Amino acid sequence: MTSIIVLVVLILFLSSFIRSTFGFGDALIAMPLLSLFIKVETAAPVVAFMSSFIAVYIIIGNYKQIKIKAIWQLILFSAIGIPIGLYYLEGAGEFVIKLVLAFVLITFALYKLYNPHLFSLNNDKTGWIAGLIAGLLGGAYNTNGPPIIIYGSMRNWKPEEFRAILQGIFFPTNLFIVAGHGVAGNWTSDVITYTLFAIPAVVIATILGGLLNKKIPSQRFSKYIYYLLIIIAIVMLATAI
Repeated sequence: MTSIIVLVVLILFLSSFIRSTFGFGDALIAMPLLSLFIKVETAAPVVAFMSSFIAVYIIIGNYKQIKIKAIWQLILFSAIGIPIGLYYLEGAGEFVIKLVLAFVLITFALYKLYNPHLFSLNNDKTGWIAGLIAGLLGGAYNTNGPPIIIYGSMRNWKPEEFRAILQGIFFPTNLFIVAGHGVAGNWTSDVITYTLFAIPAVVIATILGGLLNKKIPSQRFSKYIYYLLIIIAIVMLATAI
């Protein structure tokens, strides 16, 4: 049990560092790695708890950059999609969903790296679509990030806003996910144990990630985002196959 706790804490440290640096990626990194050592139904609420904590930390230091007008649709429709994903899609066609999602991430990242000005969204009218898809994936697989990242990229959010705006979306949706796991009976003693042991490591990782974020030049930040999406897609493919 002790060795498992150490592994869980190390994985959450790494995923939290990535989340704090770029604003996303913790669940997509942590879930496939944690599932190698603990049950998915245990890993999912632990990651949701940690994601909520990180979001709060980033919001406190960057709340002025969060624009409610730009994200309310994403939050509302994510809230609608989460219970649907949690109760009706969990475990359904996981291989196909991960395969399609990985393909979309790689295609989108490569497209943005080589044709960054070819296609963009000029308004928030389609935000509800991204929000609903994010909610479905978040409830089912704790992977609500990709649709939001793609949407934010197409809306051309500025690098200095990107990280903060994401937290304004992820925090309330993570709370819905955490509550959903509670209603589903997933707040077990193992979940509480892993969460409590991980908190100190997550705090340190979040602080370090925030420091690194401030050192990344704005012109490189977007490219790093797309490279991270490709890495996440590869991890998804590896765990799906």
